[in-house]
Amino acid sequence: MNKLRSTLGVVAIAFITLTIMSCKENKNEHNNADGHHSKMSSGEDHSKMNHQDGMIHDKMNMSSTIMDSETQNSASQKVLADYMTLKDALVETDKNKAAQASNKLNKTLNEFDLSEYNSEEQKELKQIIAEAKEHAEYIGKNEMKKQREHFETLSKNIMDMVAITGTENTLYQQFCPMYADNGGVWVSTDKNIRNPYFGSKMMKCGEVQKEIN
Repeated sequence: MNKLRSTLGVVAIAFITLTIMSCKENKNEHNNADGHHSKMSSGEDHSKMNHQDGMIHDKMNMSSTIMDSETQNSASQKVLADYMTLKDALVETDKNKAAQASNKLNKTLNEFDLSEYNSEEQKELKQIIAEAKEHAEYIGKNEMKKQREHFETLSKNIMDMVAITGTENTLYQQFCPMYADNGGVWVSTDKNIRNPYFGSKMMKCGEVQKEIN
């Protein structure tokens, strides 16, 4: 009887010991599983953060490119705006307005920022701007007939400039075959013909030679 009790006691102790060990192993496995899950979650979060950071970086680069493009075009757009004011003054056959517009254009040409262009473009633009300034100065000092003569060459300078700088808006290269010996060319933002060489005398004389985009 005592032997039976002793045997049962040993069996009970062994069972209890095995149960405790099993519980510990299950707890460790659970902890390991939680730790692994935690690592995975951390990895996933890190991956998401990297992806988001990449998207923000791409957007910043895109914005920078757009800003560079806008900066590059802003100087030429100011020149074009002043040129259009001069053209409209000649359409109205208004000598004083033409002189004022040409003086403003000359100032804008002086302030033209070349730093956004490469060395070859800078070299070409410097020559174009120098010639354009010369004709703008003559327009500011002369009578209507001479103003129109210099405007014709100035218009070619503007077209040469746009060929390098590009334009934000569609422009129309227009031509009047009746002006001088070889005709006169000009640039407009309006497709409709309003002749700066004859004004009201021959307002609709001319044609669109091409669109500049």
